[in-house]
Amino acid sequence: MITKRQLRTKRLFDVLLVLLLFPFLIVPIIMLVGIATLDTKKYGVFTQKRVGQEGSLFHIYKIRTLKEEVHQLGHLDKSATRFGKFLRKTKLDELPQLFNVLKGDMSFVGPRPDVQGFADELKGEDRIILLVKPGITGEATLKYKDEERVLERQKDPEHYNRTIIWVDKVKINKNYVQNYSFYLDLKLILKSVLNK
Repeated sequence: MITKRQLRTKRLFDVLLVLLLFPFLIVPIIMLVGIATLDTKKYGVFTQKRVGQEGSLFHIYKIRTLKEEVHQLGHLDKSATRFGKFLRKTKLDELPQLFNVLKGDMSFVGPRPDVQGFADELKGEDRIILLVKPGITGEATLKYKDEERVLERQKDPEHYNRTIIWVDKVKINKNYVQNYSFYLDLKLILKSVLNK
């Protein structure tokens, strides 16, 4: 089981790695936000409430990938632009989450931060997942890197997500917290970089 000392070491590593990466990534992030603003006709940074450590809520940052269009009947349609699909496929839309890591909302490695209705409703031993900050990457994230495509093929995506994918993610994330090591974080970061 992850200890308080390991959590402090994990946080220190996160801060040092963010500060190391920022000089190289700040200009690309600004450029991508600018392109996304022109592409979607709305400010290029998208924020959404997510469930964090201990079940607390925070605002996650992403580069906007969806464009809103109003049809003749007044129906609002949201769909990913061609550039947005590229950002999602390459995970570049998640670069602003470096600011979440710096703020202390997230870690480089951990369970992906969920919208309300999932992690905040964990019961019993499953709640150990909430001991750690949600991460940009992690074991479950790597396993389900093509989750959107998997869900698109299902007759009832919502049901499949809750009964199959979410159940498996909980199992994977519990295992991560129970068998945590700094070496495991380094391994998952390296795997994520090479995987993309």
